[in-house]
Amino acid sequence: MKFSPEVRERAVRLVFEQRGQHESQWAAVVSIAGKIGATPQTLLNWVRQHERDTGQREGVTTAEAARVKELEREVRELRRANEILKLASAFFAQAELDRRLKS
Repeated sequence: MKFSPEVRERAVRLVFEQRGQHESQWAAVVSIAGKIGATPQTLLNWVRQHERDTGQREGVTTAEAARVKELEREVRELRRANEILKLASAFFAQAELDRRLKS
């Protein structure tokens, strides 16, 4: 099931707001996850990501992960273009060699 960003944000906010009403963060997560139809682990992942994004926890932020993904895509495109250029270069070098041999 796909949750909208609004539902995710609200669920994470509820975990932080209701933390004091439960014996642990996990208990708050389990309670709220049941109410929104998510698994506790899914909600816990959202909470952990929010903590990373806000500097409360070590790790890769959402923005950093998006940047890495974009850079990986760019590297793939550049490698593809480089391969095409290598093949074209070899083709034209062979054509020049053939031309010289014929004259």
